[in-house]
Amino acid sequence: MTTKLNPYLNFDGNAREAMEFYRSVFGGELNITTFGEMEATRNMAEQDKTVHSVLVTEHDLTLMAADQPDGAEHVVGSNVAMSLGGDDEQLLRGWFEKLSGSGSVTMPLEKAPWGDTFGQCVDRYGISWLVNIEAGGQPS
Repeated sequence: MTTKLNPYLNFDGNAREAMEFYRSVFGGELNITTFGEMEATRNMAEQDKTVHSVLVTEHDLTLMAADQPDGAEHVVGSNVAMSLGGDDEQLLRGWFEKLSGSGSVTMPLEKAPWGDTFGQCVDRYGISWLVNIEAGGQPS
């Protein structure tokens, strides 16, 4: 039996847009279910909001997200960051560039004291990303 820990992001009405962006970065298959499709609300304004979405990539990444229901407080926090790591330098550099392209780089991808290449960015949705490319990584 396999156990996985999957990040689950909450958005304030733009979960579909964010998940489509992440699919453009990572590829993969995206499934989105709305509040209306689940009959999870009678509020007409919530019908098209995302009640659950999941992106599964060919690199075995799984990312989940939803929109906050109307009336629920949505706070963008700085206490959570998504971490990507591995030895495929070209792939990880490409993801870093796409994530930061419409966001911001908080630490450029550079050689780190521990020998790997490391960088940080924040994407256009306020999500922080840490990218670590293992020393001796292989270009794909």
